[in-house]
Amino acid sequence: MKQEIQRVFSFSLFAGIKSRRSRTFFLISSAAILMALVIRIYRLAGNWTEDSQVIFQNFLMSFFLQFLIVILALFYGSSMVVEEIENRTLPYLTTRPLRRAAIIAGKYFASLTLTTVMLFSTLLISYLILNLDSDFSIKHLLTVIRYAAVLWLGLAAYLAFFSFLGTWLKKPVLVGLAFGFGWESVIQYFPGTTQKLSMAHYLKSLLPQFTTSAGKLGFLFIRLEPTRPWLAVLILLAIASVSLVLACLIFSFKEYLFED
Repeated sequence: MKQEIQRVFSFSLFAGIKSRRSRTFFLISSAAILMALVIRIYRLAGNWTEDSQVIFQNFLMSFFLQFLIVILALFYGSSMVVEEIENRTLPYLTTRPLRRAAIIAGKYFASLTLTTVMLFSTLLISYLILNLDSDFSIKHLLTVIRYAAVLWLGLAAYLAFFSFLGTWLKKPVLVGLAFGFGWESVIQYFPGTTQKLSMAHYLKSLLPQFTTSAGKLGFLFIRLEPTRPWLAVLILLAIASVSLVLACLIFSFKEYLFED
């Protein structure tokens, strides 16, 4: 099984690197760098005196947390099966001497690797643009590592969930858009336990909660009633694991039909 996953992973990763979709989403993720440059120039002009950590958290982390990891996971995860059906390559793939579960697992880890590179590169560059000053120190690198770890957990969970939708539903992108930019964008700001029905809640519970000079929490933490960090990590890992297992099981037993 492990060797089968590695074979699918290697092939899918190589194909993904060369694909037009990866170039497109790398450009989309690079929008964070452009945003950081604009904000840095605006600050250098003396028009913004807010702490750079708070600026990063309020604006760029909103972009990474509520848009980038969701859009990357949605289009890579939901297309795992749909793409093979549309290209009519599914029969070739499923008749290879590979277990079906290994196909989904290999494609999942290849997609996770590609999207992780996109995410981490733009996160680090944009963070350094905003925070690389004379007082920059190692502790700032530890902060960006924590940001990266939280976002990676979110990416892994969303990607597994959308992979599950991709193996189960006929039109997974529409459902994924409604979930990622409808449900997730709204329910996380509800008071009480309702907000815990979103993955974004657990991701925000893991972020360092810097305060502004006015003593107010950043934009991401409005109405947040955080879950304990260790529990938030376990829940995100459970979502990723269960979703991936379900995706593998569905793909192993479901018959997919081509449309004319």
